[in-house]
Amino acid sequence: MTEFCLIGPDEGPLLLLAHGAGAAMTSPFLEAFAGLVAERGLATARFEFAYMAARRDGGKRRPPPKAETLVGEYEAALSAARGRWPGRLVFIGGKSMGGRVASYIAQAQFEAGTIRGLVSLGYPFHPPAKPESLRTSHLITLSCPTLIVQGERDPFGTKAEVAAMGLPASIAFHWAGDGDHDLGPRGGKGFTRKGNLTAAADAVAAFARAVA
Repeated sequence: MTEFCLIGPDEGPLLLLAHGAGAAMTSPFLEAFAGLVAERGLATARFEFAYMAARRDGGKRRPPPKAETLVGEYEAALSAARGRWPGRLVFIGGKSMGGRVASYIAQAQFEAGTIRGLVSLGYPFHPPAKPESLRTSHLITLSCPTLIVQGERDPFGTKAEVAAMGLPASIAFHWAGDGDHDLGPRGGKGFTRKGNLTAAADAVAAFARAVA
């Protein structure tokens, strides 16, 4: 059975969020983000893939599986969430790898009418220092409404790199000023981590309202 960490209103749109490769659903980033979007009227339901849940239960720490192998688990979590909170408009997404896994199922789920959109927090467009190893082939034909929140200097895909990828108009971006993979800026650049997270929450809540 999928366990969820729910925060936010009891009614209205629901954002299903998966964690990144190395951090649990209770990571400081996801805790902060979920709290901020809840303040803006958007509920989030976070869940963990089995390998991460096993770590929480004292299991051996193993490297995360390949993202493609987690598609079935995400689909199961989506089905469980829709059963637990029937009638709510659902968005799917996640942090880094979690958002990548969600992106693999987004188009089919959108066409089936089970979701309204996709939200990715720090999409891993390529491994760090390997810009030639793109993970975008399935994004090129994406028509599902999508918002990607990305740091301008994210090592998994900078603003300049993404601009040259030819992604479709269905994918909107919110760029965190001078942000890294967790949206954190460097000192002296005129931005703060708190400010970037707040602006990201504003963007995600506005996206959900507009699409819903």
